[in-house]
Amino acid sequence: MSATERFLQYVKIHTTSDETSGTTPSSACQWDLARVLQKELTDLGLEDPALDENCIVTAFIPATSGHEAAPAIGFLAHMDTSPAFSGENVRPVLHEHYDGKDVVLPKEGRVIRVSDFPFLKSLAGKTLITADGSTLLGADDKAGAAEIVELCARLMAGDIPHGRICVAFTPDEEIGQGPDHFDVAAFGAKYAYTVDGGAVGSIEYENFNAASAVISIQGVSVHPGSAKGVMENALLIAQELNARLPAEDVPAKTSGYQGFFHLDGLKGTAAAAQMGYIIRDHDREKFEERKEMMRRACDAVAAAHPTAKVILDMRDSYYNMRQKIEPCMHLIDNAKKAAEMAGVVPTVEPIRGGTDGARLSFMGLPCPNLGTGGYSCHGPAECVCAEDMETVVEILLNIVRLYSE
Repeated sequence: MSATERFLQYVKIHTTSDETSGTTPSSACQWDLARVLQKELTDLGLEDPALDENCIVTAFIPATSGHEAAPAIGFLAHMDTSPAFSGENVRPVLHEHYDGKDVVLPKEGRVIRVSDFPFLKSLAGKTLITADGSTLLGADDKAGAAEIVELCARLMAGDIPHGRICVAFTPDEEIGQGPDHFDVAAFGAKYAYTVDGGAVGSIEYENFNAASAVISIQGVSVHPGSAKGVMENALLIAQELNARLPAEDVPAKTSGYQGFFHLDGLKGTAAAAQMGYIIRDHDREKFEERKEMMRRACDAVAAAHPTAKVILDMRDSYYNMRQKIEPCMHLIDNAKKAAEMAGVVPTVEPIRGGTDGARLSFMGLPCPNLGTGGYSCHGPAECVCAEDMETVVEILLNIVRLYSE
């Protein structure tokens, strides 16, 4: 079975995470894929294939004879898909010998346009996999899961010398809770890679510093006919607060290392409203400045509306892993060499987001991120290239070889 064949099975299993549930895993459906992965690892003959009470799957491949002293290397992927778009009843569509032009999806009248996604031209002649237009695809990160399982299958065939290999599949990465219950010491890897990125050959070890902010606004609600001088409309206060933040510092107007404020939730009435933000910046000092800017905006709006209440709940989510990776840059050097050995030109670029690897790096497991061959995640334009998935498996095998030398 190939990585592509595994992937096509995995995406049909509903695993959308739920940031409102308060449970671990956040959605019961994630157990379904976890059980499938545990069984596959068991059938392949891996050591101690386990599924724990937190829906984390782990398994190990002992070092081959003569390579016991090689560092234990880990590979991780997450099982959940983003709640930003439906991940239920995914129907993958294979576009064989893709022509590099706009992709018409069967459902919802959706079209993935090359003008919006120029990378599509580079995939001409290959097999492109999409959903049918009614859901996301789930390449983030079921492509990574499939590639890691295929890596295990290739290693268990016994013809590649290697040190100890540790693999794990975690829930709830998409809602920032993936490593919450991950036992780094028990996992036992000295170094690791998350396989949870974009284009084949991409290597990421710089990510945003991240925080979330929830702002609760309690207005003063009275009959609009007698509201003069009394009413404080919570929705209008919310608009005023957002206007105090830099208009250019939003995701749609930033790129590269530029940070932003992202209003990703607004609900309420004139009486009460709630705003949800994510705050991002690669530079730690600028990140702290952004959080202070948010505090000042809330304080200013509260002062301008003394009979209303403005309550800010702001919490850090994760930090830039670069400071934890720089002392062990062999992780990046070997990933580059592994890509070149597979005939791929490696690319190193900052993540405009985060991965479980960022938090794991701060938990004592240096863990940069590798591309899966997937693109345009979290929506109906998500896609993955079948040939590139197989190349990712070769890159992972090359990393194993390099650490076994």
